Amino acid sequence: MNQSAGTPQPPPNSLPRFPGGTSVSHLCVYDWETPDGLHGGSPHLHTLSTEAYVVTAGQGAVQTISSEGPAEDTLQPGSLLWFTPGTIHRLINEANLELVVVMQNAGLPEAGDAVLTFPEEILADPQKYQQAVALPTEGPEEKRAEAARRRRDLAIEGQQQILEAFNAGNGPEHMRRLWRQATALVTPKIPHWRQIWSANVEAQAELTRRQLTALENGNGEHLGQSQVIRGAPRPGPRLFGMCGRLQTWKAEDFTA
Repeated sequence: MNQSAGTPQPPPNSLPRFPGGTSVSHLCVYDWETPDGLHGGSPHLHTLSTEAYVVTAGQGAVQTISSEGPAEDTLQPGSLLWFTPGTIHRLINEANLELVVVMQNAGLPEAGDAVLTFPEEILADPQKYQQAVALPTEGPEEKRAEAARRRRDLAIEGQQQILEAFNAGNGPEHMRRLWRQATALVTPKIPHWRQIWSANVEAQAELTRRQLTALENGNGEHLGQSQVIRGAPRPGPRLFGMCGRLQTWKAEDFTA
């Protein structure tokens, strides 16, 4: 589907035209030690997108906190799970954990759909939050890795506050406050998100609607436009994500 002038282009970390307006990436979960003696990534939640994990290698776990409370699931090759918006999730790497990640609403996570579980005083202040969440995009790898570790450890500190609230019996109240803070942080982004969603997810659904109508009327002309889109790994080092180093792809007919 061609992008018209003025329409937001596919974000640089997403495969264009991936089925259903989703995105796919390969994740090598951080093996950095955490302040609580584990290894892994940053706890966070998504405000609009469901995320799925398909484990391809290694061993580990995912800690979650949802409306059902805290939980932990073991991860090993072949494991599959997904979680809906509002679920805090934190990946634990016990031995070379690798995943394929399928994300709903491609483009929105890259545009700030995720909110890290920083301590409450940071979540309550949009300026402090933006300072804490930002990572340098240039400079030596070790400096960017150090910034990613600092960000992760701050999110773990906030996660521990939430778990302590559950231990004290007021976890649901704490989660409701967190969801309100997350909502306040992303609300200013909604006009931009609507553009991304319209150009990607809504456009994909509309294309399917038109094709359904055409088939219903005995018109299969779109079958004559069949094609194969071949993905190639993006050049350069893997990205520093919230949970680990990310490998994304681009299509041969797409440049970013």
